[in-house]
Amino acid sequence: MVLDIIYNPLAGGEKNMQKSLAEVEKYLTEKGVLYTLHKSEYKKHAITLTEDAIKNGAENIIAMGGDGTVNEVLNGITDFKKVTMGIIPAGTGNDFASHINLPRNIPQALDIILKNEPKKTDFMQLPTVRAINIVGMGIDVLVLKYYSELKKKTKAGYYKCFVKALKNYECKKMRITADEETSEGEVFLTCVANGTTFGGGIKICPNANCEDGKLNVLRVAKITGLKVLGALMKVKKGKVLELKETKETLTKSVSIEGEENLIQVDGELYENIPFNVQIVSDKLKMFR
Repeated sequence: MVLDIIYNPLAGGEKNMQKSLAEVEKYLTEKGVLYTLHKSEYKKHAITLTEDAIKNGAENIIAMGGDGTVNEVLNGITDFKKVTMGIIPAGTGNDFASHINLPRNIPQALDIILKNEPKKTDFMQLPTVRAINIVGMGIDVLVLKYYSELKKKTKAGYYKCFVKALKNYECKKMRITADEETSEGEVFLTCVANGTTFGGGIKICPNANCEDGKLNVLRVAKITGLKVLGALMKVKKGKVLELKETKETLTKSVSIEGEENLIQVDGELYENIPFNVQIVSDKLKMFR
């Protein structure tokens, strides 16, 4: 087996990544595994690195970093029949890696890649981008706006931004169509999930399953006043489904229209992309 490892040098902090890379190189060298490291140097560079690696014959593409790196590698795959994807969790959040129970321990994560048979794994297709974890519109967009302004990206920082957004967010009107059934109204949060958590462990969609061939569409209707605090506690405890304002739907495709022109895709903000999502099954092979 030959591994092409695409890594973000800043994921999880530069010093932590250097330490993780040293562990990877030591372990693979001891095991006699051939590998090539590809350094991502700017936003979306990992997409190009993945495309180039596949052109040069790569068959095992490993994303080393956080959810952003995983997303970029997924978007760079040009031949799903030829390529198997793996993940070495080394970012701040690692939400999708946590969803599929990948360990943060480097040797253990590598053992899964070296020893486990790949499994078919669902992903989400939008008109111009793929997603692996969660796509959202509503308060999570405001959270990411605040989070992008932080000099140091941490789980604690994300949670503070979440609390700040709760105080300032104004619910938006949305029209949600899932399997030809449409609903309209003011929405506090809506997300389409293939994974269970975002923001480094906030369990926003606990029923999501990345191998069931379905999208979990979660809608939380308008919440105001003191109810926001109660909603915060429910979300923090992974009990968002207990809110009477919450509705969850299983579907294969969903279209959402709203007042905003921003959506979040695996933790990255995208502007003016139609919020049309389809589940893609039996295509992506992943070591897990």
